[in-house]
Amino acid sequence: MPTAASPHGGSHQLVVVANRLPVDAQTLPDGSTEWVTSPGGLVTAMESVMRTVDSGAWVGWAGGPGQPPEPFEADGMSLYPVRLEQEEIERYYEGFSNGTLWPLYHDVIVGPEFHRTWWDSYLTVNRRFARAAAPVTAPGGTIWVHDYQLQLVPRMIRDERSDVRIGFFNHIPFPSVELFSQLPKRNSILRGLLGSDLVGFQRESDSLNFVNSVRKLLGYHVEGMTISVPGLGAAPVREVQVQTFPISIDSQAVSALTEDPEIRERAEALRRDLGDPEKVVLGVDRLDYTKGIRHRLKAWGELLDDGSIDPHDAVMIQIATPSRERVEAYRQLRDEVELTVGRINGEHAPIGRPAVSYQHHSFDRRDMTALYMAADVVLVTALRDGMNLVAKEYVASRPDLRGVLVLSEFAGAADELRAAVMVNPHDIDDLKSAILRALAMPVEEQEEAMRSLRHQVLEHDVQTWAHNFLGALEEAGRPEPKTAPVVRLTGDRITAPEELDTALRTFAKVPRLLIASDFDGVLAPIVADRDAVQPDQQALSTLRELSELPGVAVALVSGRALADLDSLTSMPHSVVLVGSHGAEVGALPPWMQAEVLDQSALSMTPEKEALLASITSTLRRIARAHPGTEVEVKPTAAVLHTRNAKRRGGINATESALEYAVTLPEVTVTPGKEVVEFAVVPTSKGVAVDALARASAADAWLYLGDDVTDESVFAQLGEHDLGIKVGEGDTAAGLRVAGTEDAREVLARLLALRGERD
Repeated sequence: MPTAASPHGGSHQLVVVANRLPVDAQTLPDGSTEWVTSPGGLVTAMESVMRTVDSGAWVGWAGGPGQPPEPFEADGMSLYPVRLEQEEIERYYEGFSNGTLWPLYHDVIVGPEFHRTWWDSYLTVNRRFARAAAPVTAPGGTIWVHDYQLQLVPRMIRDERSDVRIGFFNHIPFPSVELFSQLPKRNSILRGLLGSDLVGFQRESDSLNFVNSVRKLLGYHVEGMTISVPGLGAAPVREVQVQTFPISIDSQAVSALTEDPEIRERAEALRRDLGDPEKVVLGVDRLDYTKGIRHRLKAWGELLDDGSIDPHDAVMIQIATPSRERVEAYRQLRDEVELTVGRINGEHAPIGRPAVSYQHHSFDRRDMTALYMAADVVLVTALRDGMNLVAKEYVASRPDLRGVLVLSEFAGAADELRAAVMVNPHDIDDLKSAILRALAMPVEEQEEAMRSLRHQVLEHDVQTWAHNFLGALEEAGRPEPKTAPVVRLTGDRITAPEELDTALRTFAKVPRLLIASDFDGVLAPIVADRDAVQPDQQALSTLRELSELPGVAVALVSGRALADLDSLTSMPHSVVLVGSHGAEVGALPPWMQAEVLDQSALSMTPEKEALLASITSTLRRIARAHPGTEVEVKPTAAVLHTRNAKRRGGINATESALEYAVTLPEVTVTPGKEVVEFAVVPTSKGVAVDALARASAADAWLYLGDDVTDESVFAQLGEHDLGIKVGEGDTAAGLRVAGTEDAREVLARLLALRGERD
């Protein structure tokens, strides 16, 4: 039961600000009020996090119009209710939030409405939330604002409390700049969000959309994912970080429920109640037009119509939790869904058993776990979704490694759960094929896919999500300390064969891998004439074979121009080619998230073209003064090569180039093995490999490199990643082999180990 909160204004180190409190009021028979945990993705995600925080508070609306209750304690949290009048519910919540922003941010599946009175109410309510949060936060504390209903709050709090850290996390998609530009007051929304120190999104594409909108609509300086926000008057420029933080679930808690004997019995009873069908197919959604429920029912109905599914053998359960029932689009959707369910059951349901069991009410977590355990297939067919936690809950509920997840490529979860059966829900034929494939999937294939899915969900739970966000928020705005680079290996000590093999064995067991390599010095011996290089054909062949294995992504990351790299390697599209230290990316396989590798931020402008021409001219002047040196021009960089210089000419040319580099603070200058590269776009191999790992949803990556430029990759090695230095020199890599022949053997061993696994 809740208790009155002590008047400890200004004492909370962490304050969460969200549209709703994490509890709902229920009136008991004796007239008293009981507060129970609310349903919903945000509450589910934050509930376990807040219980681990000392002095945590939550600011939000209690759910009803009029005067809110006094602040109170519930579930170990201090809760501060915010007042909303009935007119504000209609204009701020049902209007601007869910009639304007929601459809616009979900790719205009339903057309958004724009009304100035809705905006006025949105502004007023956001200010009220900000004024509720600011005074209860301790000096130097942290305020974490959530979701699209409160996008103005960060700037409003910033104006009152410059001493606090402010983070904002957007749980729904962020639209492309073309769609976002349609929004009246769009710049006010952007400025509101930029009151934060850190702005987080579910998907990399959402982060890129936001950064592009800021660049195009506000004209602010953007470098990578850092936005420079001009201060007012004499105030200094502030830097705002933009990052991707895919939200998750309390996966251990969900998985633990599957061990409860009562829940196990409930799962078995569910199948008996449905007549013990061979297959149970489950859909779990809020009743929302973004969830693709109509598309799912259409596909199921057509499979029944054409006889591909026998209603005696397979039953579909569709849970459609009530949502926003005062909004016309949602009332219309309910009518359409229920009419479709009635038609399907009327035409196909056997006596005593539905073809579609339709449930228009909420289920508690225990019942939901039983449903997941009873389902052979779960359909997540969202037309657009920030994440979709149903997909992750299903995976966490299947420690038996059985069941198939059919997942829309337009759900944020698709970025991580790559072992699911991916589907384009807009394509009904594709959706029908995916359902049939899921129903017919052999047990061995189910187990293989579910093992990979569970690794992702259990390793990246909601606690990890919150820890990562709050950790990044703590660091946001701090100047980067100047520390010496990590050096794991010095000199030329070669890793013992047993140690290397053990590391490769462990790596090969990871469900989803990225295997990336430099070219020169790794796959091809260094030669004086770079145009006469001869790559190791056996090593290239091994990489091609690796790229065809399930769960393996392969990439070549080189300082060479992309066209040069392509002509030398003749790789298929299953191998990603990255040239010019990341500034050029070749064709991508269809399963890779192209938006993560979007190079729009690296595009050449007339100013950069002119700068590159000036750099090229200067480097050619240096080269003429030192015979044997030469200049290579790439699309975004100029490179001074000194390998063939006479006597000390190479050293002198390098010194001259580096002295010139001091005059170019906006240029990325990278010294390497007898080369100095001047790039007019901010790229590195490390950035490229990080993007490749995210684009391929890799659980771990391996990188082979020989050069100084490869250290930017080795410097970001994670716990499960492998860095292998080829040749001599201090390095941040954890392993070393002697030369290109050894690199070839590493790839061959990895192919054999991965083949054993598959």
